[in-house]
Amino acid sequence: MILFIVWDVNPVIFDGLDFFRWYGVCWGIGLLLSYQTMRYFFKLEKLPEAELDKLITYSTVGILIGARLGHVLFYEPEYYWSNPIEILPIKTQPSFQFTGLAGLASHGGVAGALLAFYLYKRKFNRDFLWILDRLVIASTPLLALIRVGNLMNSEIIGQPSNLPWAFVFERIDNIPRHPTQLYEALAYFFSGLILFFVWKSKRYVKADGFLFGLGMTLIATLRFLIEFLKENQVAFEEGMVLNMGQMLSIPLIGVGIAIMIKRSRKFTCKR
Repeated sequence: MILFIVWDVNPVIFDGLDFFRWYGVCWGIGLLLSYQTMRYFFKLEKLPEAELDKLITYSTVGILIGARLGHVLFYEPEYYWSNPIEILPIKTQPSFQFTGLAGLASHGGVAGALLAFYLYKRKFNRDFLWILDRLVIASTPLLALIRVGNLMNSEIIGQPSNLPWAFVFERIDNIPRHPTQLYEALAYFFSGLILFFVWKSKRYVKADGFLFGLGMTLIATLRFLIEFLKENQVAFEEGMVLNMGQMLSIPLIGVGIAIMIKRSRKFTCKR
């Protein structure tokens, strides 16, 4: 007899406080870990910590706005066209309700973050590629914890599976499924480790931007592959050869490879 993991976690931490959810806690822990990673880089480079605080503010706002708008534009544009007020973390029908940012798209978060980093670069006159190389490493704890948050919400579930580590999401159905949230969380975690050790090796010390290209290619490729094990998130994906997450990942892979090729011309192997 195969035993599966039964998952029935309440997304709300305390009954009666619907806005206080595990998902938000995971976001907070992820941001804290990302901040500490960037703090390590800033201290090593002897850069003022006050600038780091500004960078985190810029990036947090950019990620949240970009991720929210990404979900609205990529996944449910018709719904939000008819219910524009719900782009904000509220509902007014049938009564006023604070919902939190229910629906965030990681690809939109990437776009929002890049814009925020560019604005930061202009204000503080920092090298854009230098920032991206460090941030692609620092972002991986946040990406991993967001997927843990999805697990706590019993959302972004996988396809049916008979593997012994399959999860039965009782809040959805009684079917054993791939825990794709954990697959992605582990993929992002190990991507961060790979990027950190490549950075630490100093092999690409004069090729600013190469690490960013490598990270974007690695993360987007893993996301693309894991999507094959997921259930479709929205109805219009039914019958599509590739889902929306995969279609949005393909250009990121292409851009990442192009950046690596271009920046590798400045490759310097530190002997």
